[in-house]
Amino acid sequence: MEKNGSNHKLRVCVATCNRADYSKLAPIMFGIKAEPQFFELDVVVLGSHLIDDYGNTYRMIEQDDFDIHTRLHTIVRGEDEAAMVESVGLALVKLPDVLNRLKPDIMIVHGDRFDALALATSAALMNIRILHIEGGEVSGTIDDSIRHAITKLAHYHVCCTRSAEQHLIAMCEDHDRILLAGCPSYDKLLSAKNKDYMSIIRMWLGEDVKPRDYIVALQHPVTTDIKHSIKMFELTLDALISFNKRTLVLFPNVDAGSKEMVRVMRKKGIEHHPNFRAVKHVPFDQFIQLVAHAGCMIGNSSCGVREVGAFGTPVINLGTRQTGRETGENVLHVRDADTQDKILHALQLQFGKQYPCSKIYGDGNAVPRILKFLKSIDLEEPLQKKFCFPPVKDNISQDIDHILETQSALAVDLGGTNLRVAIVSMKGEIVKKYTQLNPKTYEDRLELILKMCVEAASEAVNLNCRILGVGISTGGRVNPREGIVLHSTKLIQEWSCVDLRTPISDVLHLPVWVDNDGNCAALAERKFGHGKGVENFVTLITGTGIGGGIIHQHELIHGSSFCAAELGHIVVSLDGPECLCGSQGCIEAYASGIALQREAKKLHDEDVLLVEGMSMKKEEVVSAAHLIQAAKLGNAKADSILRTGKTVTPQLHSSSIRVEDFCIITNGNGMLNTSVGGDVGSLCIIYRVPSPENEKMKSSCKNKFVLILKKSEISICAYYFEKLWDIS
Repeated sequence: MEKNGSNHKLRVCVATCNRADYSKLAPIMFGIKAEPQFFELDVVVLGSHLIDDYGNTYRMIEQDDFDIHTRLHTIVRGEDEAAMVESVGLALVKLPDVLNRLKPDIMIVHGDRFDALALATSAALMNIRILHIEGGEVSGTIDDSIRHAITKLAHYHVCCTRSAEQHLIAMCEDHDRILLAGCPSYDKLLSAKNKDYMSIIRMWLGEDVKPRDYIVALQHPVTTDIKHSIKMFELTLDALISFNKRTLVLFPNVDAGSKEMVRVMRKKGIEHHPNFRAVKHVPFDQFIQLVAHAGCMIGNSSCGVREVGAFGTPVINLGTRQTGRETGENVLHVRDADTQDKILHALQLQFGKQYPCSKIYGDGNAVPRILKFLKSIDLEEPLQKKFCFPPVKDNISQDIDHILETQSALAVDLGGTNLRVAIVSMKGEIVKKYTQLNPKTYEDRLELILKMCVEAASEAVNLNCRILGVGISTGGRVNPREGIVLHSTKLIQEWSCVDLRTPISDVLHLPVWVDNDGNCAALAERKFGHGKGVENFVTLITGTGIGGGIIHQHELIHGSSFCAAELGHIVVSLDGPECLCGSQGCIEAYASGIALQREAKKLHDEDVLLVEGMSMKKEEVVSAAHLIQAAKLGNAKADSILRTGKTVTPQLHSSSIRVEDFCIITNGNGMLNTSVGGDVGSLCIIYRVPSPENEKMKSSCKNKFVLILKKSEISICAYYFEKLWDIS
């Protein structure tokens, strides 16, 4: 133990009320059970778990090999508002005896059910510490009020999203007792999709059903408007009957109004309809597979807006029960589901689609964070809660002992030579970088990208970094809206019509953005570099090839064919050397790293590259660096080649920049650096300055070189920096 002392095991009571909360609590229970040197686990089962009409779901807890310490029958039948109140009262009568016998150090309570309110009330009044899972979220109906009431009773909070964390802070909860962990169910969800699923689909829906060709329906009563929710359920069933697809319908929960909803199902003959399978309960492991491979999910369950997003399955969210929940793009809301046609139209729009996987509610590492959080609880601290009333601190980060995490992204830089992956913080700082040579074939390249990304994402957990998304920078013409590389020059082979977003999103369960490397460099300069606050500028990157990006009125310009800033392929000589794009005389054919390497090899083959002061090993590969070294040591032919490159580079400036208000920001390690005194691997930033009358300007400032181009449109200052941020 970290704070509790090595001799004391933390006695944890986990109380579960229904099938839904058990899916979130079970991963935590498995984690606690796996560390008996730190924890003692007591399981209390109550609520609808013990009712036959709702599937006697306590059995799945036994099947998971947990010892149930106590079973409490707390549900008063009637399924109306009065029955819910009486059920809370009955639980309050029975729980004190159980808690007196168990004497837990802490009780874990989940969510927003009325049963959970009884648990939290009992524990708080008996001076038992409470850890509340999924506080701070927003939804519809009475659930919001219950959830926030439990928050005020709880001593510690585990939330799933950044917004929920902000809500808890706004509710004056102690920052140091809030853990942003993600949803525990995602720990199982994100590893489940690739398992065998066809046998599960056939078992629940029939032998003739195919993946993506069936619907899962799960709808509960809205306790603040029972009459309307029953009518909406009737319209939903009518729409599903008309849509004529095989449908798995789960019975509603035990809330007030559920009995009437079951009557509607039986009135319409759903249990005997050939297109429907009506069931009281599906084990969570099997339910995951069913929703992961469904053509659509429909209803108002929180599962639809939370867990199903991890698979990109289309969801139709009906009514107001989940109003305020954070959702992925896979969710289509029908707030006022008052006609059958409206629901039917939503089914026609959503059925069979596939959306990017979403990780809004978790990244698959919630349980390790929660266990570490539990170990950090100091039982010697005063039990009395502290509230942080306004003004709220600007710094909302929790103490490092509570697993301080850095919001980060995975950056992938795919160039003509190297493939780099890095964990980058929101401040633009590189936490860790991985570099490999870029494979020559599509299959090997994609396999390596996925391998490096998975390794980086796994390492990010150890580095306390929360990966929020993936940004991919690649050479070639890219459609950023679809995440597809449309075309690439021979610099990157087998790299046309390549969908990068889908395979990486499917493996990492993260949003993925893809763009041309020059555009990414421009965005990086606008966000972190010398383009910050500049309205119009052009970024030029020089390396193996030459590319660029254009920022106009603070926005990135792609162009109608996504090649607005292919600056390296501006033709400066019709009879110049052949470029990898297929044209002749492009600037890239003169001044890029690969062009200089080509010329260096020619000189080496003619045995005129090496001069006094140079040496090469027999197996050493000739590179652009050898050409530059030879020129510096007096090789006239090498110097002539570099001068040719210097000659065409200003032509790029005059071809692309004709506006007094543009500046040029250059980032790279090729020809342009040489023209202003930098070495290979340095960083050049070129800015517009007011046009001077004179044609010459000098400066002797340290690390600063000034270059004036003889162009009336613009004058340019060039700055040389020793540090290169090379992930962009």
